[in-house]
Order: sequence, then structure tokens, then C-alpha cells
Amino acid sequence: MLADDTIRTTLRTAWHLQPDGCTPLDGEPTTSTRSVAAGDRRYLAVLVAGVERPRFEAGLAAAEHLARQGLDTGAPVRAADGALCVPADEHVLALLEFVPGRPLDGADPVDQQWWGDRLGAAHRGLAGFRHPGLPAWHPLRPDAPYLSVAGWLRPAIAGAVTALTKLQVTDRLTVGPLHGDPRPEAFRLDPATGRIGLVSWGRARFGPLMYDVASAVRHAGGPARARELLSAYEDSGPVPVAEIEGSLDTLLRFRWAMEADAGARHLAAAAPDAPVDRWRTALDQARIALLDD
Repeated sequence: MLADDTIRTTLRTAWHLQPDGCTPLDGEPTTSTRSVAAGDRRYLAVLVAGVERPRFEAGLAAAEHLARQGLDTGAPVRAADGALCVPADEHVLALLEFVPGRPLDGADPVDQQWWGDRLGAAHRGLAGFRHPGLPAWHPLRPDAPYLSVAGWLRPAIAGAVTALTKLQVTDRLTVGPLHGDPRPEAFRLDPATGRIGLVSWGRARFGPLMYDVASAVRHAGGPARARELLSAYEDSGPVPVAEIEGSLDTLLRFRWAMEADAGARHLAAAAPDAPVDRWRTALDQARIALLDD
């Protein structure tokens, strides 16, 4: 990743911003995030590999689209030339609005209500939004060579893909732009204002809205622990209740298959001395969920 001096220089030249501070934050494996202070304002500077630019820009555009409707999304601050992000060596850099507040508590019934309501609001707000960088649905390939890292993987993923295909043949699913990973930590509740934001749009994609719902349910600990979340999402109205009830189990299974696929891909590509505990744990959790299904 780039040195902080290079990030500071890029912020000055591309955004005409004079940063007072630039503090590293934890990020995704291919993402580096900095907390940027400039006078009395705070921003986030997010750096991704250049090859990720199309999808990165799609997520930035989705966040900006919702921000224009009044939702707090950590929207991009466009550069002086109007760009959503700018090249920085082999990476691209974006400057985002900072959304204050605490993450939601996925086990708290009240927070679950906010969780489902805000996810529904985002889905409604993104209706009609399109961007060429949104990844096509869906990415799973049961014949992928890296699935050989574990004997159970290929049949489990093939079964999840087959079940989703059958569901899409027999039922018309509501589709649109997705957040991609609406975990509780992606939501921000500001106690000072009561506003709730939805940030972290780096995994945006296009597909069944129920994939986002299933992702949230997975993070809540399963359907039995996500009743308030599901009730609030149903009340928000972007997906018919019958569709939610008829498709949740299949999409939840598919969500676990996505996690298994990601874990296998990273394990297969890891160097012999690379730390892989995170991906082994993810694979173990997915195996339990998929084989107990």
C-alpha cells in the first residue's frame, strides 16, 4: 500500500485538501483506509488496487446516489476535476464523507429494527440506479479449480447454486443494486442526532435484494435471531412478504456458499507462509452451515 506521504500529496493535488492528520484504520485485504482530519472536518481516504476501480466506482456512485436522497452513506467527495476517485501509482484513491456514530448491535432488538428499516430504505432509494461497474450476478462457479482445497466444497456450492437457479425459475425475485455486505458494523447510529447511516459500499453488486437480507440475517445469527430485523425490513416494503418467506432459506444457503467460495479462493492463492487463520475459520463456519442445511 502507498505511504501516508503519498496519500497526503494526492489529497493536496487532486482535492486541494490540506490534511492535518492521516491515521490508518483497519480495512479489507485489498483496501487501505485512513482517517483524515482537515481543520474541523473529518473524512475517510480509501485506497484500493487499480484493477478494482470499476467496482469501486460503482459503489461510490451508489453511495452518492443515496446521499442525494438524504441518506448518510459516507458519500464520495469528488476531486477537483469531478472524478469519484483518482489514480495513485498502482492504486486508486477516494475521499469519503465521515459518518459519525456507533455500529449497530446485531443482537439488540431495537437496533435490529433500525437495521432492517435502513436496509429497506437503501433498497428503495437504489431502485432504478444502474452503473456499468456493478458486478454481474452471480460469481459462483462449481467447477472453479480452487474448490479442490476441501472435498465437501464443490458439491455444497453446486447444491446452493442449483437451489438458487430453481428458485429463480419458479419465482420472480425482486432484483436491484445491493450493498453486498450489510453487517451491523456497516451501519452508524449517531446518538447526537438519531440518524443512522449505511457505509462501506465497496462490495456493491446487482442481484436479488434478498441476497442483502440473507447477508444481514447471517450476521444476526440466523432467522430465529433476526425476527426484529426481518419484521422491520418487511414493513419497509421493497420486497413482498411472500417473497421474503419463500426465498430466505435458499438465499441464506447461497450466502454461506459465497463465504465458502471466498475462503477457498484465498486459501488456494495464499503463499506457504501467509497467515490464513481468518480464511480457515470462515471455511469452517460455512461448512457447518451448509452441511447442516
